[in-house]
Amino acid sequence: MAEAKRVARPLSPHLQIYRWQIPMLTSILTRITGNALAVTTVLIVWWFVAAAMGEDAYNTANGFITSWFGDLVMTLSLVGIWYHFLAGIRHLIYDSGRGLDIPTAEKLGIACIAGSVVLTLITVIVV
Repeated sequence: MAEAKRVARPLSPHLQIYRWQIPMLTSILTRITGNALAVTTVLIVWWFVAAAMGEDAYNTANGFITSWFGDLVMTLSLVGIWYHFLAGIRHLIYDSGRGLDIPTAEKLGIACIAGSVVLTLITVIVV
């Protein structure tokens, strides 16, 4: 059998080659927060099921959810909820054909990130 000739082809670009941009970051954050919120949903369902199962199961679940780690997870989930909400609004704007130019996309990305932090702080302070 004949040997195949190796052609020197360029390697596919990797994240280390690209310059980080706000739209790139917000796209990644949308995926991360979506998956993290799925995990949070499992924790909340566990808490409700434990409440239905009895006092011992509820005390175990409630002890975890109200611990410092549970408080941290729930606060970060609140950031994720607000971020996911604002990113959804941003995508509705994109779907209308607006905000697709780079400066506007960057401003909308910064607004999503800053808005989620501000709305989380307001929610934590009020509630």
